[in-house]
Amino acid sequence: MSTPTTSEPAHSKLSALASGGAGVAVAMGVMNVGAYGFTLVAARLLGPQSYGAVASLMATLLIVMVLQLGIQATAARRIAADPDHTGQIAHGILKVTYRAAFAFGFVMLLATPLINALLHLASLSTAALVAATAVPLTITGGQLGILQGERRWSPVAWMYVASGVPRLLFGVLLTMWQPTEFMAMLGVFLGACVPVLIGWFALKDERPEGALSADHGARSLLSETVRNSQTLLAFFALINVDIVVARNVLDLHDAGLYAAGLILAKAVLFLPQFVVVVSFPAMSTARERRTALARGLALVAVLGAACVVGTLVLPRLALAFAGGPAYLEIEPYIWLFALLGTAMSMLQLLVYAVLARRGKRSAWALWMAFVIVLLAGRLATSPLELLVTVVVCESAVLMLLFAVSLYLIRKPVVADGIDAPIGA
Repeated sequence: MSTPTTSEPAHSKLSALASGGAGVAVAMGVMNVGAYGFTLVAARLLGPQSYGAVASLMATLLIVMVLQLGIQATAARRIAADPDHTGQIAHGILKVTYRAAFAFGFVMLLATPLINALLHLASLSTAALVAATAVPLTITGGQLGILQGERRWSPVAWMYVASGVPRLLFGVLLTMWQPTEFMAMLGVFLGACVPVLIGWFALKDERPEGALSADHGARSLLSETVRNSQTLLAFFALINVDIVVARNVLDLHDAGLYAAGLILAKAVLFLPQFVVVVSFPAMSTARERRTALARGLALVAVLGAACVVGTLVLPRLALAFAGGPAYLEIEPYIWLFALLGTAMSMLQLLVYAVLARRGKRSAWALWMAFVIVLLAGRLATSPLELLVTVVVCESAVLMLLFAVSLYLIRKPVVADGIDAPIGA
């Protein structure tokens, strides 16, 4: 196990950041290709009705991701901010993670009849796979957070690869054998178990060695995880509410056009996700947070601008990634979807900057933007009007969090060797 030291030369840190970022970027790209491949193959093998059930189950798993990412952020922030207690934090995080994983899995199991009824599934066993999958997904969050905080980018990269490729392999093989919703979700569950094994192997030597700190008790870890999960829930709610609005205020044809454009927006959102993973530990330390946030935002902005320019120059090619010729009506303004994806991507980095500084009030800005999109979006009469509304709202909250972040990190705040919370 290794942790960064304050005496490490600057050029060494930059080199490590670059190599780590490149490895994580490739790994997350492979993960996304695997996830997309599973979706594509499942849609073809199952047909519209059965795949619709699988898609709804995958959307339900997004709830699990909030807890997963909340635990990951807690672990990464604490280890990066207080490397002298890495062993204690890692040990505590693993205990909290396992307890939370099985408790959440049990709650989801109790909710199986409700999930089965709401999603109109064929069997309780298929719905129960959501509860089963919740366990390894949550455990993966704790493991990734520890490795991310220690900046051990090689096992982090392998865990991300294992989060996508096994899902594709298990899912395709089982669905080809028996093209049913149950088999498709069984493939998802088996695929989710693989990164847990890699994480266990990478962390098997972690021990709570050295001095112990009362700041990293189980109650404190759980409290921060809940707070982080609530902030991330606000972010996910904001970036997904527009499709719900579209289904309610536009006719089915126009709602379908908007949904197709969102495919491109989400692709732009996830393209620079590796920047968040690599920058977060640095943003969690008072000494590095200003530089890490500035560089991260600059890189995300450059990648987003390239996507926007690309869609302006080659709109027909961009349309191929958003549904194809059947969606020609959105071609004139498809670049706006790329702009929306860029805004969401930069907002995501700022949300993690909030988590890194332990901000407690900034999440309310996300919930306010959520309500505004929900209300203002109902006035839209076309996909373009709704898109402009969403871009304006998300850009506004982006600028607000950017201004707040600049104000709060103008001076590093350190207390007792551990970063103190610095406001909103």
